[in-house]
Amino acid sequence: MNGTPALDIARFAAALRYEDIPAAARERARIQMLDGLGVGLAANAYPFAEKATAGLHALGGKGNCTVLGRRERLPVRDAALANGILIHGLDFDDTHLASIVHATAASLPCAFSLAEALDRHGRDLLTAYVAGMETAIRLGAAVKGGFHHAGFHATGIVSHFSSAIVAGKLLRLTEDQLVAAQGIAASSASGVQVFLEEGAWTKRFHPGWGAVAGITAAHLARHGFVGPSRPYEGKFGLFETHLHDGAAAVDVACLGAGLGTRWELCDTAIKPYPVCHFVHGAADAAIALHGELPSPQAISRIRVLLPEPTLPIVAEPVADKRRPLTDYAAKFSAAFVVATCLVHGRFGLAELQPEALKDAAVLSLCERTDCVGDPETAFPAYFSGGVEVELGDGRRLRRHVRVNSGAGERTLTVDEAAGKFAAAAGMVLSADHASRARDAILAIDAGRVRQLAECLRIG
Repeated sequence: MNGTPALDIARFAAALRYEDIPAAARERARIQMLDGLGVGLAANAYPFAEKATAGLHALGGKGNCTVLGRRERLPVRDAALANGILIHGLDFDDTHLASIVHATAASLPCAFSLAEALDRHGRDLLTAYVAGMETAIRLGAAVKGGFHHAGFHATGIVSHFSSAIVAGKLLRLTEDQLVAAQGIAASSASGVQVFLEEGAWTKRFHPGWGAVAGITAAHLARHGFVGPSRPYEGKFGLFETHLHDGAAAVDVACLGAGLGTRWELCDTAIKPYPVCHFVHGAADAAIALHGELPSPQAISRIRVLLPEPTLPIVAEPVADKRRPLTDYAAKFSAAFVVATCLVHGRFGLAELQPEALKDAAVLSLCERTDCVGDPETAFPAYFSGGVEVELGDGRRLRRHVRVNSGAGERTLTVDEAAGKFAAAAGMVLSADHASRARDAILAIDAGRVRQLAECLRIG
C-alpha cells in the first residue's frame, strides 16, 4: 500500500469482507476467540472481577450488553471495558510473539460488545475482529518492543487503534472516517507499566480502556469529528511522543505491509500457562527437568535463561521476583514460575492461589535462582528459554526450549484450545453450559452475536 499508515489501515479495513479472509485465518480467528472468551469466563473466579464490575455498574448503571460469565448487563462501553478486564485479567490470553501484544485482548472486547449492541451477524464480528488483530499486531511489530522499553504496556497502546478499527468496521465507516478514528484514538493511547512495581491491577484495565476509546473514537468520527490524519508518524505522532530516541528504529512501512495478503493473526500464540509469555520457554524447560530431579531439595543452584530484553520485566528487581506477594506479581516472576515447575512439574491457575505463593519448597528454590540472558534465544520470533540446575552432588542438568509451547509449529489445535476452554469456563459454568458456549463460539459465523452472548452469561 502507498498511502500514509493510517490510510493504508483504513483502506484495508473498509474493504475487508468476510469472504476475503482465507479459511485458515478464519479458523485461527475462531480458535483465538474461543481462547479469549474462555479465560474471560474463568476470571470471574477471582476477586478483581467482582470489584471491577461493581465499579463499572456504579459508573454507568444498567445496560443491555453482556458481561462474560455474569448476570450484570452494562451499557456498551462499560461492557467492553469489563470484558477487556476479564479477558486480559488472568494474563492467560494469547500473544503475538514478534509484536509482543495481546492481540485478542486488544480487539475482541470491542468486537464482542459493540457487535452485540448493534445486533450484528457473527460474520461481521469475525471480520471486524480480524481487522483489529491485523492492526494491533502490525503496530506492535513496527516498534520492535519499543513501547515496553519506554515504560509502556504495548497492548495498552495498540488496543486504542485496533479497537477504533474494529468499532469503525462494525459501524461501517468510510475510509476517511476510519482515518479520523485512528487520529482521535491517538490522543487516548497509553498504559504505563508501573503496575510491575507492586502487582497492581491496572494492566488488566488497559485493553478494555482501549475498547472504550475505540468505540468513542469511531462514533465521533462517524459524526464528523475531525481527527489528525497522521497519528503515527511525524514530530508529534505516536512514535515520537511515546518512544523519543527510540522512534528512529520504528519500521513505519510495517504498518501497511501485507495487509489483506499476509494474515499475521495466524502466528498468534495461545498460552498453555497463565503467566507472562516471556517465561514460557523456561517453564517448558523446567517441566521437562522435573522428572529428572531426585528431589527439589537436591538443587543447590538454578540459572534461568531468558531473552535479554525481557529481564527488566520478569527478573528485576531480584528480591521482589524471588518473593512475589500477589498472584499477579508471581505471573511476572521467572524465578517463581521456574521454581514451581521444577517442584510440581506443572503451572496452572492453581499454582497462583494464595497457598501456592507460600509454598516453602518453591520459595526456597527462588532464593537459589538467578536469571541471565539467553545466548541461544530465538526472541522475538519465539519466547525461547532454558534452565540449568546444579545439584548438591555436583551434577548439572540442563534443558533449553527454542520454540515455546503454543507457538509456531507447537501452536494449540482446535481440540487443545477446546480443552483449555473447558477447564477455564468450567470454573464458573456448568459442564453443559460450557459445552454450549464452546459450540456457539466455534460456530460464530453461522448466527447472530446476540445468540452467542446468551451462551456467555449467566442468569
